[in-house]
Amino acid sequence: MAPPPVIRLHPDDGVVIARATLLPGTPLADGVLAAERIPAGHKAAIRPHAVGEAIRRYGQIIGFATVDIAPGRHVHVHNCGMGDFSKDYAYGVDATPTNYVDQPATFQGIRRPDGKVATRNYIGILTSVNCSAHVAGMVADIFRRNPFSGHDPLADFPNVDGVVALTHKTGCGMTQGEPLRVLRRTLGGYARHPNFSHVIVLGLGCEVNQIGGLIEEQRLAGRLKGMDIQTMGGTRKTVEGAVGFVKDVLAEANQVKRETVPASALTMALQCGGSDGYSGISANPALGAASDLLVRHGGAVILSETPETYGAEHLLTRRAASRETGEKLVELMRWWEEYTKREGAEMDANPSPGNKAGGLTTILEKSLGAMAKAGSSNLVDVVRYAEEVVARGFVFMDTPGYDPVGATGQVAGGANLMCFTTGRGSVFGCKPTPSIKLATNTPMYQRMEDDMDVNCGTILDGDESVQECGQRIFELMLRTASGEKTKSESFDFGAAEFAPWVLGATM
Repeated sequence: MAPPPVIRLHPDDGVVIARATLLPGTPLADGVLAAERIPAGHKAAIRPHAVGEAIRRYGQIIGFATVDIAPGRHVHVHNCGMGDFSKDYAYGVDATPTNYVDQPATFQGIRRPDGKVATRNYIGILTSVNCSAHVAGMVADIFRRNPFSGHDPLADFPNVDGVVALTHKTGCGMTQGEPLRVLRRTLGGYARHPNFSHVIVLGLGCEVNQIGGLIEEQRLAGRLKGMDIQTMGGTRKTVEGAVGFVKDVLAEANQVKRETVPASALTMALQCGGSDGYSGISANPALGAASDLLVRHGGAVILSETPETYGAEHLLTRRAASRETGEKLVELMRWWEEYTKREGAEMDANPSPGNKAGGLTTILEKSLGAMAKAGSSNLVDVVRYAEEVVARGFVFMDTPGYDPVGATGQVAGGANLMCFTTGRGSVFGCKPTPSIKLATNTPMYQRMEDDMDVNCGTILDGDESVQECGQRIFELMLRTASGEKTKSESFDFGAAEFAPWVLGATM
């Protein structure tokens, strides 16, 4: 039996979501027919909304009618906008004890000497400044595997996943307060990341972000080897020196062995990009189910993208393990309000043109769907951008909504696995952490099957429940953590997506 043409997510909702494009006359609810063409993933009114009246989806406010809306009409940016409304933060009222499993799942991980567990085994080349980016790329290119030609300069080192250069566009021409601290915290997080066996950082020599200062501030002595181009004597000598370093450590890096470790060793980053009207119905809730499973098995999940939680933060504060934790999240929202105001922007400017084409209207609607990635577990901690995540359970990290910047912060915080949901079709990787791509709808999955790991459109098609899809994602997480390659890894994604958050003025 075919599923109905629309989805109503909550009894209080005054709108339904189109499973596919609806033609005029399509039944929407009892006695309500579509009055016009409604694109797939978009909203249609099933009751009248007067000007200024709240419009609800998920049982929550996603906006307010900017004109009178009759039943059967398309509800989108032309008749739905932002407005002020009160939120009840009710700190901790929905927090409940975690129901941990009796026999936690395991995976085949790599245990490092410091006790941390890796899911991949890379050699990393970081840069202190943009001025050394090209040289870092030259070094990595010497060891680059080509997934299409089959050329493999690391054929003798099968346990090494690759040599990756992670470059950026800052490091100088910057103020030395918070902007420099954030950059160094990000680089320090990558230098300590368990998915790197060895790390070298290349600099120019005269930049603001001096390698010595980075090593001292982030306590990286003995973990990070530094070289700067000016001291080494130029490009050729620096490349030769860095290549020599990599060759010297390859044999040691190759000696790693995977062993059985508990799922509690996993720290999973939750990301979404290229979202659509189905993201909050299929892939995000399914990832939320998988997140809850990982938490029950003792692991940690990191939700971020603060601007894409705006308007839904009151639902997370209700799950806060303590009032202090909930208040940290609210303080972040106030900071972002002031930040966007100072920059002449608005929080509602967040949904991209692709998001809106896919059916998302306001940041409130996008946030309510995005937060579903974190399931229903207690919010146990709120951390700064790129700050190390040590708590087990659901943690929120302050990051921008721009996917590469948010993901970079999560990986710097220690995420050794990532799940990335998309409705429009984002292609993304985040070395040294493997990225599992979750498609929200079947047509896009079939169109981009080479890039998508999981089709969550089965939920919309009526073939699978949210919990069943979440279980499937959880099992893939364990296999991926054990070494199974993701689709993005097959294309060698993940180096160009490294993007530390740039704060402050460029001088």
